[in-house]
Amino acid sequence: MLLWPLATLLAVLAVTLAVGWIVDQLLQRVATRHPEAPVWPLLRRCRIPLQLVVAAGLLLTGRPLERLLDVRDGSLHHGVLLLLIACLGWLAVRIVAAALEAVLGRYESVTDDAARIQRVRTQISMLRRVVCAVIAVVTAAVMLLTFQAMRTVGASLLASAGLLGIVAGIAAQSALGNFFAGLQIAFGDTVRIGDTVLVDGQQGTVEEITLSYLVVRLWDYRRLIVPVSYFVSRPFENWTRKDPGMLAWVLLHVDHTAPVGQLRAALHRFLVDSPLWDGMEWSLQVTDSTPSTLVVRAAMTARTPDDTAALRFDVREHLFAYLRDEHPYALPRVRTGED
Repeated sequence: MLLWPLATLLAVLAVTLAVGWIVDQLLQRVATRHPEAPVWPLLRRCRIPLQLVVAAGLLLTGRPLERLLDVRDGSLHHGVLLLLIACLGWLAVRIVAAALEAVLGRYESVTDDAARIQRVRTQISMLRRVVCAVIAVVTAAVMLLTFQAMRTVGASLLASAGLLGIVAGIAAQSALGNFFAGLQIAFGDTVRIGDTVLVDGQQGTVEEITLSYLVVRLWDYRRLIVPVSYFVSRPFENWTRKDPGMLAWVLLHVDHTAPVGQLRAALHRFLVDSPLWDGMEWSLQVTDSTPSTLVVRAAMTARTPDDTAALRFDVREHLFAYLRDEHPYALPRVRTGED
């Protein structure tokens, strides 16, 4: 009596392993013949959920577990059915993720525009989250519908759907607002992964975008968690939306006798040798004066916000060192009546 169920289980195991191995070999060969298509290597991640789908399908058809364990109430058959539905949802999520990653990889290989790559990466990341959430909800709904109790109360649930929808809408108003704000950010191109933003006076780089919040990595490696609705309802600065290049500036207070022309030449010599300067613009101008000092502004461009900050620090240090070593009399002094 037990020989046939055991043989069936061994056959199910053998077929499952064989299907996984065959599909994996086929994907390897297709990937070798078409190296320009990144989707085939990514689809190899679907091997485990595919094998589970095959195994659950065979167990559902042959019912060897019920015969082996002598279970006749249908509970084991229902459990295998739930496993099959869950594995189908898992497989669908893996296929969608592989396809979207392949699209992103293909796009990155054909374009050199960093801004467009960031935009597409953000959109695909948000699209993957939405599709995976939809698949998870549909999978859970199908699993619930396999229960007899859920089917019998279906009419009453439909009758009260309007009231429940109103209550759920009021309770989840904030969550739904963040959800649609996340979609607006992803496809409205207001902020992208990798952008440098200024939020409430704090500068950081957008590290992650979800349907409910953004993760901004600050300069000291702290993570600022910001609801996505913030970027829809309030103004913020995006320093890299169109062009990551920025203008760095440094203010110096020097004595009225300071040689501004020589200071300007020293700045230019320093910028020419600096790898942080992009070679586009620079200037040194007297912008203001006080009874005791001149206010000198040094301005120069850099390629990225990080280079801008580093260049600002280096220029300030170099100009003060130049004045200290070459023209110490030009440093700010507190004048008295005897001067």
